[in-house]
Amino acid sequence: MIERAAKTAGVPCETVSVTDDFPADAILSLAKRRKCDLIFMASHGRRGLSGLLLGSETQKVLTHARIPVLVHR
Repeated sequence: MIERAAKTAGVPCETVSVTDDFPADAILSLAKRRKCDLIFMASHGRRGLSGLLLGSETQKVLTHARIPVLVHR
């Protein structure tokens, strides 16, 4: 769906899904190998007080990424 919206808007977009025992490391490694200019991640989507915090994997990516990370709540 996001690829279709990007194409309609004229924005180049390629989505990739990664499964790994260490998700943050896999995301960062793949982004580096593919020379990405942005990492888009969802927060864990909780509500209330716990919703103010990001998921641990998202936090790790934000901490270690050398490119912008866009987090969607």
